Amino acid sequence: MSEILIKNADVVVTMDGARRELARSDVLVRGGVIAAVGAGLVTTGRVIDAKGCVVTPGLVNTHHHLYQTLTRAVPGGQDALLFGWLKTLYPIWARFGPEEIFTSAQVGLAELALTGCSMTSDHLYMYPNGARLDDTIAAAGEVGLRFHPTRGAMSIGESDGGLPPDGLVEGEAAILEDCIRVADRFHDAREGAMVRVGIAPCSPFSVSRDLMRDAALLARDKGVMLHTHLAENDEDIAYSLAKFGCRPGQYAEDLGWVGDDVWHAHCVKLDGQEIDLFARTGTGVAHCPCSNCRLGSGIAPVRAMRDAGVKVGLGVDGSASNDAGNLVAEARQAMLLQRVARGADAMSAREALEIATLGGAQVLGRHDCGSLEVGKRADIAIWDVSGVEAAGSWDPVAFLLAGPMRVRDLIVEGREVVRGGAMVTIDLGSVVARQNQLARRLME
Repeated sequence: MSEILIKNADVVVTMDGARRELARSDVLVRGGVIAAVGAGLVTTGRVIDAKGCVVTPGLVNTHHHLYQTLTRAVPGGQDALLFGWLKTLYPIWARFGPEEIFTSAQVGLAELALTGCSMTSDHLYMYPNGARLDDTIAAAGEVGLRFHPTRGAMSIGESDGGLPPDGLVEGEAAILEDCIRVADRFHDAREGAMVRVGIAPCSPFSVSRDLMRDAALLARDKGVMLHTHLAENDEDIAYSLAKFGCRPGQYAEDLGWVGDDVWHAHCVKLDGQEIDLFARTGTGVAHCPCSNCRLGSGIAPVRAMRDAGVKVGLGVDGSASNDAGNLVAEARQAMLLQRVARGADAMSAREALEIATLGGAQVLGRHDCGSLEVGKRADIAIWDVSGVEAAGSWDPVAFLLAGPMRVRDLIVEGREVVRGGAMVTIDLGSVVARQNQLARRLME
């Protein structure tokens, strides 16, 4: 079996049960799995010198819309709340096709990899002009990240009282049929899986109650997870009260959308009863602090969620609402927002890093990932803390959330994806050039 030895790290942040941080230590990888963690390890395989570096588990992104990397900073949507922002962008997204979906996914995945992310979900809920979930899965296969794509959907267009234009919605029978197809074709339930598929109707304001209920039944029949947007902002709450006569948490519970196989994005406006419901049922949350700020949605009650025992991971959300896909920046923003809302002791850098790694793996149901322990998958980020931005730092682990915004090396399933700060799996320059061509064509 092939071996990689990460040698002489200043600190190895394990995220194990004791949250050990090991000074001047090594990590041995064998066949895609962590074989040993400690000092003085040896190998006959490849050696990566990590002197001057902090080694962490790869970061985990629990909510993204990869297709949106083609629509960053679109005029007209920059200063709008959620519903207005969507109405600006829907007509542009309606002109996408398979190439736009594939290329934008490559760019978004590379951006994540360069910021230390080894595993990401994606929520693709529209399929214009022949696009399919297969396009994003192919992109992830080339980039080399561990991938949790979700087969999203919109079924209620404007003419039926929904938010999206009629041309972007699908029939519900066809949606469920394709959910079956992608689950049967791509979902891998085995330990170490590189692709696991989820089912993800877009939101309460773009699909019917029947589809939400049927999707939950189908997901459990197929043994896949469920994902959607929930309680994102005040507009979202008002819509739920007006259309369903209840708050989003009650809506989710009534339709079978709570449990350890479910995670919801945003949850900015959850109240105390909803937080208790999520904690009691093991329901996860993808916290997207930068996007929530960008759209003026508010500050999610992450401190209250964590204290209640809710599983919380981080999500960069789409680049049309975030502008970027930097998971390190997301972790820092999560920490800062909880301090703004609750005081300077509300969240430490280490807790934010835990949410970005182990927390995300738990939300996605990946008990084989998220920490550096013997037997876990070898998803490892190596951060250079020897540069000018780290000069004078007393605590290199806490400094991670303020220092290097790009990873030096990234290993996923024992394979190098980033080396020396550059992608090694794809020709990133060519991909970026193609992305910019596609963006110019959309502008025209």
